[in-house]
Amino acid sequence: MTAKHLICLDLDGTLLTDDKRITERTKSTIKKAKAAGHEVIISTGRPFRSSEPYYKELELESPIVNFNGAFIHHPLDKDWGVHHSPLDIEIAKEIVDTCQKYNIHNIIAEVMDDVYFHFHNDKLMDIFGMGNPEITVGDLRQYLEKSPTSLLIHAEESHVEEIRKHLSSIHAELVDHRRWAAPWHVIEIVRNGVHKAVGVKKIAEYYQIPQSKIIAFGDEDNDLEMLEFAGTGVAMGNGIESVKKTAGNVTLSNEEDGVAVFLEEKLNL
Repeated sequence: MTAKHLICLDLDGTLLTDDKRITERTKSTIKKAKAAGHEVIISTGRPFRSSEPYYKELELESPIVNFNGAFIHHPLDKDWGVHHSPLDIEIAKEIVDTCQKYNIHNIIAEVMDDVYFHFHNDKLMDIFGMGNPEITVGDLRQYLEKSPTSLLIHAEESHVEEIRKHLSSIHAELVDHRRWAAPWHVIEIVRNGVHKAVGVKKIAEYYQIPQSKIIAFGDEDNDLEMLEFAGTGVAMGNGIESVKKTAGNVTLSNEEDGVAVFLEEKLNL
């Protein structure tokens, strides 16, 4: 029997196809992995409300990593603990203030399952509306009353790197930031030291699974720390180059059952 592994799955661009489905082959392979005694978790930048349908579809019974590690909990076990690492509210408001000099489209703050929009935007509200969160629209400097789990800046493509440089020079010790994949020109900001590997480490310790037996899949720069931490990091064929270099292993794309193909061979499923 293959030693017990912890399988960590990013959602968008990894577990999910481009039309946000889990294929039957991938679903079947994950079911086989669980039956063989392996633990399977979701580790995503999404909030829990928009990852819960996939958690249920895979019939998981494990903790989950949301908001890129800013929120870690066990949906089926209240005694497991809730680990929430929000961004300081005053820092968030300072960042909103700084953004006024750029031609930004919007700023979105998520406080767990409450969503705050700096400006009204029907398309973004539809995207963030999955799971029916409480939505507030208005100047975040006035309406934001709690420390946000994450802050998203939707900017002009030409301003993204300039804003990121400013964040690094002014708030380097307080925040971490990442860029979303095209076509979204979005900067995601979280508390310093928060990333997916934080959650994966906590869950691996809970299951008493050594780092060498962690298999992690990802495709974007918010997966880098997790892939580096895992004993076996696996980049999707559709992943960005830095992810492929960090992971050390590259499987097929999210449209080609890349997760299933790798697990079937690695774990003899």
